[in-house]
Amino acid sequence: MSGRFTSYNARIASNPYVVGSFACIGGGLFGLDISSMSGVLNNPSYLKTFNFPNPAAQGGIVAAMPAGSLVGSLAVTQLADRIGRKKTIILAGWIWVIGSILQCASVNRGMLVVGRIISGISVGLASAVVPIYQSEITAPSIRGRMVSLQQWSITWGILIQYFIQFGCSYINGVASFRIPWGLQMIPAIILSLGMLLFPESPRWLFDHGHEQDALQVLADLHGGGNTKDELVVLEYEEIKQQVHFERTEGAKSYLDLLKGNNPRRVMLGMSLQMWSQLSGMNIMMYYIVYVFEGAGLTGIRTNLIADSIQYVLNVALTVPAIIYIDKWGRRPMLLVGTLLMGFWMFLVGGLQGRFGHWGAPDGTGRQVWVIEGNMAATKAVIVCSYLFVCSFAITMGPVSWTYPAELFSLKVRGKAVALSTASNWAFNTALAFAVPPGLNSIAWKTYFIFGTFNFAAFLHVFFMFPETVGRSLEEVEEIFQQGHTFTAWKIGRSVGRKTLDEVVEKSKEIEHDGRKEGSLEEEKGHVEQRA
Repeated sequence: MSGRFTSYNARIASNPYVVGSFACIGGGLFGLDISSMSGVLNNPSYLKTFNFPNPAAQGGIVAAMPAGSLVGSLAVTQLADRIGRKKTIILAGWIWVIGSILQCASVNRGMLVVGRIISGISVGLASAVVPIYQSEITAPSIRGRMVSLQQWSITWGILIQYFIQFGCSYINGVASFRIPWGLQMIPAIILSLGMLLFPESPRWLFDHGHEQDALQVLADLHGGGNTKDELVVLEYEEIKQQVHFERTEGAKSYLDLLKGNNPRRVMLGMSLQMWSQLSGMNIMMYYIVYVFEGAGLTGIRTNLIADSIQYVLNVALTVPAIIYIDKWGRRPMLLVGTLLMGFWMFLVGGLQGRFGHWGAPDGTGRQVWVIEGNMAATKAVIVCSYLFVCSFAITMGPVSWTYPAELFSLKVRGKAVALSTASNWAFNTALAFAVPPGLNSIAWKTYFIFGTFNFAAFLHVFFMFPETVGRSLEEVEEIFQQGHTFTAWKIGRSVGRKTLDEVVEKSKEIEHDGRKEGSLEEEKGHVEQRA
């Protein structure tokens, strides 16, 4: 019985779908945090406990988490290469638990902000290292699908936490928000304990001198344990070539990010994460309560129900992207998504500007831009908001995590992906802080700003972003080795693709050159000794 159980665990731990999807719990932590805030914005107990924060104060409370995430994502530049991808994910889970405890027990804004910063560090670590881990343990044919699960897990975290918030809204007193904040530590505990059962990244193992372990992990994940499998041999030889090439260039450092074609790739990764935030999804997730309040929805329960529909759509519409991301390609999804999101944002802003006015619908005297007495306009704003979220979920959401994880060589991947993710959190922090005052001052014009960002992103993607779908991480190198001569929209899916024979032949050349160099050094030593 024990033997069968061990064998079953081994099969589970070597299934790339199971390994990659389990690590996605780290992405779900970000989703939990989004709902933990959006669900309490109009909670009377929350408002009373934290002294009725004004738009600037509420923006600061929300921004504390992405500010911590910025720190955490930058820390990955060191942790991912030093202690490994797996251990960094485990560490992120335990830091989240500490942050959740502080949030749950918070009695004032200062304590809440500190708890959110600590939780943010965890989210920053997980959001940067999980895509790296997934991209390095999956085959090229399913890499996009697996890394895009990061976005899906975020949507599930948002949805689950939001329904917990909705259920707890019927509880009187501080328990209505403390219970959800306490329960969110459970997934992190599961993540940290469960990751102990799964393998380390084979690329990290090879780079740190564990070649046989790396080969066995590749065989377990992609060849049913067969180290002679063609795909396993292909990946192993490519990793060997890449590591050998990088070792000949010297030790890793941050200066490597400025060498060769790396600056271009770093800018692509950072700018894509920037555009994902500037798309306006930040408004529709953190501050959807404010958006629907401005659309004319009244009553806490009514608003919460309308919000929950949006979160359900976010989960559901991410599924087609996961299934087809490796067929549709990265560029088409980004181009279509940015156009659609820009269109819906301008519609929301136009409807709000045409039919809204300054008023105080909640009876507290707080002035907001609101649509009143026009149910058609109210419904139109809600529908456009739903369509915006659907457009993000099926395009930009998954690709914004997948694309940066497959852009970089092994030597700089940890640092470069961490910087890309740091860009996400830097703009997330700025927007989380700026959106409430923005809605409070320029109201409907805020949506026009984000719509313009989306159209700018479309132009940037069209002219600068090459297609990477279906290539191994090492084959992506072939695209950028062309330097500034390649034209992004002309890069076909065959550019950079290698056959097994080509990879093996190249590996033999490297080994031959290595033996030749070793022989020369040995002969030189003999001559010096005789002298």
